[in-house]
Amino acid sequence: MTETRPIRIRFLLCDQMLTTSSALPMEMLLAAESRVISQSKNRTRRLDIASVASDKQPVTTRLGLQWVPDFSTEDLTPCDLVYVPGLWRNPRPSIKRHPDMLEWLKAQHQNGATLAAVGTGCCFLAEAGLLDGKVATTHWHYFDQFQQDYPRVLLKRQHFITRAGNLYCAASVNSLADLTVYFIQRLFGKSVASHVERHFSHEIRRAYDSNSFFEAEQNPHPDEEIIQIQIWLQDNYQKEIHFPDLAGRFGMSQRTLNRRFKQALGKTPLEYLQEIRINSAKDLLKTTNLSVGEVADKVGYQDIGYFSSLFRKTLATTPSAYRATVRGKLFSAK
Repeated sequence: MTETRPIRIRFLLCDQMLTTSSALPMEMLLAAESRVISQSKNRTRRLDIASVASDKQPVTTRLGLQWVPDFSTEDLTPCDLVYVPGLWRNPRPSIKRHPDMLEWLKAQHQNGATLAAVGTGCCFLAEAGLLDGKVATTHWHYFDQFQQDYPRVLLKRQHFITRAGNLYCAASVNSLADLTVYFIQRLFGKSVASHVERHFSHEIRRAYDSNSFFEAEQNPHPDEEIIQIQIWLQDNYQKEIHFPDLAGRFGMSQRTLNRRFKQALGKTPLEYLQEIRINSAKDLLKTTNLSVGEVADKVGYQDIGYFSSLFRKTLATTPSAYRATVRGKLFSAK
């Protein structure tokens, strides 16, 4: 199937950033794209990779290299994946100098982008309030300061990678390489991810599962095709989805899809999709000022009445009441 729009991937740049925290995943993603192009002339899913900074002036990295950004944070074009770089030593001065980056990250998150930060760059996500009440990690040297600065974040010191919805944190550049292999698998499949992994380092993904904490990850199972369908639903839940078409996309009947999904996860594909959408809605209600109708539209429901009914059935409260409750907990005085 031909993809009509390239996947927009942006690398945020700031002074004193670690060059490898952006250059390494960028090289890996380009290698994945080259592999896909060489494998099939009919598959045209391309990557639109570019860099973003506060303005278009050259950014000086920790190595002293000058990196000229492609865009400024004034450009709010929705992205699919955003990388936030690691910073050398104390990140607080950089964060204070770049409030525009915090607003840009919040806007991208609100528009459904996946955000991946590494090392002390995770502080940008925390400072923007995106990690409040969520799991996260950071560079080991900054654990204590991070916990002191961001007490509402659930710091996972024992994990090198964390995921909370579409927010990912990696403790180090090596962990970011692991995470990039994971992203490549989601975008292009397991064989392309394995190809990139082998060509960069056969040691990249050491003990990946045991060193990661994926919030709400549950019901692991061995059915690879169902795993790929889960990934597709996670990446496309905002769209209108017809399950007969989904089954055909993966070469099976709808009856077979329902049976195998139920065997693997104990729920139907529709129930799984609704779960993804409601969890995404919860996050938007907590972290954005979007109206309930706008939230419903963002997660794939054009009928606000149906969305509100499903939300109430799932959580025993209305979307508005849920927002009032979680915001009261996040912002009440200690």
